[in-house]
Amino acid sequence: MAENESVMINEQEARLNTPALRVGQFASQAAVAAPAEATAAKMQVKNLNFYYGTFRALEDISLEIPERQILAIIGPSGCGKSTFLRTLNRMQDLVPGARVEGQVLLNGEDIYAPDVDPVAVRTHVGMVFQRPNPFPKSIYDNVAFGPRLHRRCKGKALDDLVEQSLRAAALWDEVKDKLHRSAFALSGGQQQRLCIARALAMEPDVLLMDEPASALDPIATLKIEELMLELAQRYTIVIVTHNMQQAARVAHRTAFFMVNERRAGFLVECDTTATIFTAPKDKRTEEYITGRFG
Repeated sequence: MAENESVMINEQEARLNTPALRVGQFASQAAVAAPAEATAAKMQVKNLNFYYGTFRALEDISLEIPERQILAIIGPSGCGKSTFLRTLNRMQDLVPGARVEGQVLLNGEDIYAPDVDPVAVRTHVGMVFQRPNPFPKSIYDNVAFGPRLHRRCKGKALDDLVEQSLRAAALWDEVKDKLHRSAFALSGGQQQRLCIARALAMEPDVLLMDEPASALDPIATLKIEELMLELAQRYTIVIVTHNMQQAARVAHRTAFFMVNERRAGFLVECDTTATIFTAPKDKRTEEYITGRFG
């Protein structure tokens, strides 16, 4: 490995491992990603309960997700973070026996209303999963898949949309000369940014990210985090992460989940990231942040 590359990796690893309790500087950095006036709720969750059959996996969750900001969901394993994320675009509808009580509002409309098409919901609320999952197609066809399926555009308009989406995902310059090569030829970090571009091609209102950097190396992780801060200027983002330092670096607000004695996930508190990491209102949040459990 070249000396300069080794130094770069060491610097990135040091940045990624900065202690969570030094969050103030990161929270201040994240706060500039969204305009000061962008405080209206893009989504509202009201008294949400989620069941797998008779088992209640999420209990009475209420919170607001501000427009053009990043909300991080943190908490110990098994507290329902990913389950909650999937309720925000009805991905859990695909699980037999799953059901929801309460409301999830997008732009003031309940996405669980009887007359709402869950497929339409997913065009407005995109999803990026933990591990990159490109389709076995070319780079171009991966990004064009959704717009083609929904007949959004074709020809030159589709070409422009693919380029626009790849640029938004900070990938265009790396792939513009190989758009018709297999997406599997890309590195892991590039594949994840391709999946982000694929989601952006549907022009969503909200982008959900389920631990999007957990399978990536430090440099690729840093690129994803920088990309999230850029995207937050135009999109509302909700990210699930086990990495508290990552939440400190990128999130404007942070929600802390736990599991109760009935094994149901519940929200302990949700506040600005600076408040959650430096002056939480609930003692359980402080104990989790400082590593006393979890």
